[in-house]
Amino acid sequence: MLFQAYYDDAVRVGSVLPSGRRRAMVTLRDVARAAGVSPATASRALGNPDVVAVSTRERVLRTARELGYRANQAARALATGNSGMIGLVLPDIESPFFASIAKGVDARARELGSAVLIADTEEDAALEFEIAARVQERVEGVILCSPRMSRAHLEELAALGPVVLVNREAGGLPSVSFDTPAGVREALVLLHGLGHRSVGYVGGPRSAWSDAERRSTLDAVAGLEVDGLDIVDLGHHRPVFSSGVAAADAAAASGATAVLCYNDLVALGVIRRLQSRGIRVPEDISVVGFDDIPFATLAAPPLTTVAVPWAPAGRAAVDLLLGTGRPQAPQHFRLAVDLVVRDSTGAGPAGNAE
Repeated sequence: MLFQAYYDDAVRVGSVLPSGRRRAMVTLRDVARAAGVSPATASRALGNPDVVAVSTRERVLRTARELGYRANQAARALATGNSGMIGLVLPDIESPFFASIAKGVDARARELGSAVLIADTEEDAALEFEIAARVQERVEGVILCSPRMSRAHLEELAALGPVVLVNREAGGLPSVSFDTPAGVREALVLLHGLGHRSVGYVGGPRSAWSDAERRSTLDAVAGLEVDGLDIVDLGHHRPVFSSGVAAADAAAASGATAVLCYNDLVALGVIRRLQSRGIRVPEDISVVGFDDIPFATLAAPPLTTVAVPWAPAGRAAVDLLLGTGRPQAPQHFRLAVDLVVRDSTGAGPAGNAE
């Protein structure tokens, strides 16, 4: 039987005796003999534990751990139809925030006995669906982080296999997103309270769902919740450091006394360019980022930013994908964000006047 073969083909990997000789392979029969059960019972205890008595299952599992038993994943895929792999598709693996979610995904997948296949779309929305579809063919399901593809493509991909979205919401697809409207609101309230009345927004990619959500919040807060606040649209930009450098000149020319940036990398680029022009941060212009990447605390001055829980989001996405939560658990999670105030924000004209 294939199911039996899966366990019979298991080996102990990388185990070396003090003498330097490798230990002999550990098979299912070795585990069964040491646990005092038949190979068939050991197979069921490891592969279909619900049909085995609890005491027997625990004895077999304990014995397998002690012997260093490992299952052959290729045989497992043939036997069970499961590859033991999940896919993670990222717009840019070099970005610190996407690296954080990758760590969260990998850590949780490893705890659950799965491995992660990572694909980088290099911020190319045109290739994203094609890359994700290829990954979906090889894994049990795919986690899409900040996907740029259309709703139709998302639904087409979901028809191929399980899909979980991170930092995007789309109809009934399972998702993990962030309360970015609350973060934008907190940032604007802070800046208004410091005396800023003109705030520039350095936006993200035009295709980014989170950018559209932030823009709608900016308009709502400025129009309804905070009196006398003008939002200056400084355009759409790629979410990288160089975009901030390019946007800083427009920010300085706009007359805005504060700038809210799509993410921390853009904010750090804005600060670098402003300082190179002799424009002081925060004395002349305050700057706020989004994400709270590790570099935010190392900037000069340290960056005020909205902290986003990327790694916990990665863990939650794995649980959604593999169905490890309660049967009636919600399929959509929106995680809280926090405004972290540092030295890149200071008093604006109205604040100084007071």
